[in-house]
Amino acid sequence: MSRTSKLVRGCCGIGLWALLLTPTWANWQDAVPGAQIIGSGDFSVFGFDVYSARLWSAARPLADGQPFALELIYRRAISRDDLVSTSVDEIKRLAGPSVSPEQLANWQVQMQQSFIDVQAGTRITGVYLPGQGARFFVGQKLQHEIEDPQFAKAFFDIWLDPRTRSPELREQLLGASQ
Repeated sequence: MSRTSKLVRGCCGIGLWALLLTPTWANWQDAVPGAQIIGSGDFSVFGFDVYSARLWSAARPLADGQPFALELIYRRAISRDDLVSTSVDEIKRLAGPSVSPEQLANWQVQMQQSFIDVQAGTRITGVYLPGQGARFFVGQKLQHEIEDPQFAKAFFDIWLDPRTRSPELREQLLGASQ
């Protein structure tokens, strides 16, 4: 066996072990068993539809300490950089000084791995896991997991905090207007 063949075989073996040791999530529903739609709504800016949103949970109404999923179905093309930048700005606005610049920089890197450039019809679902963090799925494929409970709370507060920029969407997601 040539040296190159041994190297390739060794790398493939390592890759296979890494794959076997990494938890695989078939889809976001595995993390939120029994999930039902709690509420849904649309988000628009200056009359332009940006996305439709649905909040999923097994607990109705949404309960503290319960996992949930926020599904966004985009209606227009938006770059990953714009998604990340907007998320960082909103986290900074809502969290204020409770989030350090270092944390925010780390979260920005994590969100770059979690999101993609979206087109009309792209579906990104964020799963909130209390005490653990968040998982992000593009379609039904796990894109990235962030094991940081503080990040998860800060991120989902963009939609669910009473100080959100879209209180009407928040009410719709929480099922208040259904």
